[in-house]
Amino acid sequence: MKKTILSAAIGAAVLGAASAASAATLADVKAKGVVTCGVSQGIPGFSNPNDKGDWSGIDVDYCRGIAAAVFGDPTKAKFVALSSKDRFPALQSGEVDVLTRNTTWTISRDTSLGFNFRTVNYYDGQGFMVKKSLNVKSALELSGAAVCVQQGTTTELNLADYFKANNLQYNPVVFEKEADATSAYDAGRCDVYTTDQSGLYAIRLKMKNPDENMVLPEVISKEPLGPAVRQGDDQWFDVVSWVHYAMVNAEELGITSKNVDEMKASGGPDIKRMLGSEEGTKIGTDLGLTNDWAYNIIKNVGNYGEVFARNLGPETPIKIERGLNALWNKGGLQYAPPIR
Repeated sequence: MKKTILSAAIGAAVLGAASAASAATLADVKAKGVVTCGVSQGIPGFSNPNDKGDWSGIDVDYCRGIAAAVFGDPTKAKFVALSSKDRFPALQSGEVDVLTRNTTWTISRDTSLGFNFRTVNYYDGQGFMVKKSLNVKSALELSGAAVCVQQGTTTELNLADYFKANNLQYNPVVFEKEADATSAYDAGRCDVYTTDQSGLYAIRLKMKNPDENMVLPEVISKEPLGPAVRQGDDQWFDVVSWVHYAMVNAEELGITSKNVDEMKASGGPDIKRMLGSEEGTKIGTDLGLTNDWAYNIIKNVGNYGEVFARNLGPETPIKIERGLNALWNKGGLQYAPPIR
């Protein structure tokens, strides 16, 4: 009972804080001259700093796309590294303008936490990584295992559900930070590491001996990852959403960072409308942006396919195929409403 009352109180406080921090985010971002994005503390391919503090990853490029749309300048993006535990209070309080941090869209986060999701920039699912020396071929062989997992994530909940549903026993070894969980697994403090499969391929690269580890075949959950904003600000919600839709539409239309100038001048009506060169268009101004907002995204950051290939694709160390993240007309789930 005490836990229920406490949860209700926390939920009410969260919604109140979210409402207070939600008004006119676009105007605030323009006034301060930078968009502040909450990102991970270091997941290669998604949001990861190098030794000089320069960030890269699909979530980082998404933030730069927002900056390009708002300012015409992708460098006007500020990155705040957040743990799984700290990411939601940071968005609720207004410390960050948007969460672009491999965050799963769930009903509780969409409602009780006071957030809004709309787009999915990576369709994922939770998996397991083990040492090859364990001679384990399936997650169903993991009964009694010690499992490294991050605190305050859907991963932690999915882990409990999976083992309970399959009548398996396990010992959770819980960490607040991904880096601590990774180090513990690499040091042998646990038998298994669990997170989204994309994250496992990235984390595997951090191991002292990557080839001694393997990702098991089971995918035990749906993990639609995408940006989150505070409820109560439809204009900012639209801006953040349409940055992704612009990238997806650009790939579908064959518009790239290399040919965008040519397409803007000689493309068909749908292309000119999207890139702001169609006479009389006011799609950008309806968003609170300039009419070349989508052009600025594609020119400076690229279309969705370019962003995926640069950060996660087969030519990167992570080597992830498009799979579910291919365009809808290529067998995948990436689909964007038309820009008209």
